[in-house]
Amino acid sequence: MRAVIVAIGVAFLISLFCTPIAIKVFARLKAGQPIRSNLGLASNEGKKGTPTMGGVVFILATVIAYVAGHLALTTLPDAQIAQVEPTITALVLLGLMVFSGAVGFIDDFLKVRKRHSGGLNKRGKLAGQILVGAVFGAVAVYFPSSMKDVSGNATNTETVGSTTLSFIRDIPALEIGKIGAVIVIIMVVMAATNGVNLTDGLDGLATGASVMVLAAYALIAFWQYRHWCADPNYNEAYCYTVRDPLEIALIAGAAAGACVGFLWWNTSPARIFMGDTGALGLGGLIAGMAMSTRTILLLPILGGLFVIITMSVVIQIISFRTTGKRVFRMSPLQHHFELAGWSEVNIVVRFWIIAGIGVAIALGLFYSEFLAAVS
Repeated sequence: MRAVIVAIGVAFLISLFCTPIAIKVFARLKAGQPIRSNLGLASNEGKKGTPTMGGVVFILATVIAYVAGHLALTTLPDAQIAQVEPTITALVLLGLMVFSGAVGFIDDFLKVRKRHSGGLNKRGKLAGQILVGAVFGAVAVYFPSSMKDVSGNATNTETVGSTTLSFIRDIPALEIGKIGAVIVIIMVVMAATNGVNLTDGLDGLATGASVMVLAAYALIAFWQYRHWCADPNYNEAYCYTVRDPLEIALIAGAAAGACVGFLWWNTSPARIFMGDTGALGLGGLIAGMAMSTRTILLLPILGGLFVIITMSVVIQIISFRTTGKRVFRMSPLQHHFELAGWSEVNIVVRFWIIAGIGVAIALGLFYSEFLAAVS
């Protein structure tokens, strides 16, 4: 627990105090977010030129905090099960965050350079998401752990990702094989990155929702660590067959802390935007969390707000292409309510409430499954 707390604190402080520096640097570089002024959105007024690519700050803060958390792990007693050395789990999770963020950075850079909101074309962004998902999905599925206990015996030979679909645990009846698992991981990465990206339309909306989801994954992973099948003290009937759960909790906590620090400057009126750099980076990490905690089918509930907003876009496109009519005044959904007269702050707070409800339901399902297994 000490390592997780250290990682959260370090990430929060770095993000809180380094974001103002990033604001000044990006402002000098004229890296302002291009804003379309012909959409009739009140939230767009006065935002032209606001620095973007702020996701760079909390991505770097998460990586640095991970290292700090590992330094704290070295003080744990030898008899306690802990991953003192960096693992492939960390490589996969941080790799998904950094390289998904890199795809977003290219998009942001092109927007700033062209002074246009177009950025990277859809095919390029899609290709980048598929490549990142495929590379780290393969690493997650094909490289088992070689973790050993204090006696030198293998204690955990799990892979980061599973070859079966999972809800709260792996579902043995839904075996999909290694290739199928990589394909599923790619799909989850694409869904999560696009979901967070579509949600990032109002000040603080995506950041606050991501904090809730990442904090939930920190709790889930730490609970799994405390009831880990690698620890012989826990019964096979209710222990969790995952790989490196403490690593997962540490990274999720660090990312949540970094986002809270960033939210101080990103909340309305935002002084900096996360940009596609941050949105895709967070989406990639959230996808990795679902994969590594073996809760892939729980993710749509846990990230319910992202699903709702994504579906609003899908419904709008299908309706317009088939009937020529729009279901919403504008999609994503948050802009529909803007045009309906809601203030930006009202939309953000109410959408945060929806995100919190999804997280609460998912955590309730997770814990109730554990109680059922114990009984």
